[in-house]
Amino acid sequence: MTRRTRLFSTLRYLALALFAIPWVGVPVWMVIVNSMKLPGEAAALDLTLPQQWNATENYTAVFVQGNYLQALGNSLLVSLPTILAVALIGAAASWAFGRSRSKGMQIAFYVISLSMLMPPTLIPTIYLLRELQLDGTTLGYILVLIGTRMGIVVFLTTGFVRSMPEDLEAAAAIDGASRLQVFFQIILPLLSPVLFVGSVILIITVWGDFFFAQFLIPGSGRATLPLSLYSFANSSAQSLRWNLVFAHVLMTGLPLVLAFVFAQKRVIGGLTEGALKG
Repeated sequence: MTRRTRLFSTLRYLALALFAIPWVGVPVWMVIVNSMKLPGEAAALDLTLPQQWNATENYTAVFVQGNYLQALGNSLLVSLPTILAVALIGAAASWAFGRSRSKGMQIAFYVISLSMLMPPTLIPTIYLLRELQLDGTTLGYILVLIGTRMGIVVFLTTGFVRSMPEDLEAAAAIDGASRLQVFFQIILPLLSPVLFVGSVILIITVWGDFFFAQFLIPGSGRATLPLSLYSFANSSAQSLRWNLVFAHVLMTGLPLVLAFVFAQKRVIGGLTEGALKG
């Protein structure tokens, strides 16, 4: 690496850092410092350090009064099955779309992909869940999330399938492998990098879902973290307790940050492999 190349690389990272500071660093700093202040001081919504540290009391209130652990368990109960089901069903659908030459299948692919941009239809969804006797249940909410998030995985993986050679599938079929064996032993392992990237996108959208959760899972017993945060923020009869709100926001986003830190290398590897395949 030449000196000029190193200088260009340093300047590029410096420019990215300067761009990220006001858009990422400042909001994160504001959440952290205000989550450790007293109520009156946090209401100022500034970036200064606390004059009197109140972190222990604030985070204890989030765990106890905000029912954090229960809401965390509810979020995991919703997110994990949703992501697994969408990844598995989406991979199978993408295999069908990628190998089919039918016009009807192509239209179905575009319809499913466009579902990412279409606004959610709440009233028909609630009506359908009531007919299935799933209204107000966690299972009904999971099924709605699976249906509304399927387009993300289908859109990401169908192009990946189209770039894969069909020789492996033909060879496995000649050896006597069934369609299910071909899918689980050949297609799914080859799709794992792009499915991992899609799962990261899914967990962000599913974990932070508030719109459907507000209407489909009423009651505090099944509340996910976004619903718990909303209820906790509005529980005060007087004014908004910003210190506790910021503490809850930080604890709500912490699992996503930890998941991304541990999965960062696989996400970058999946994006790179997907770009090479394309």
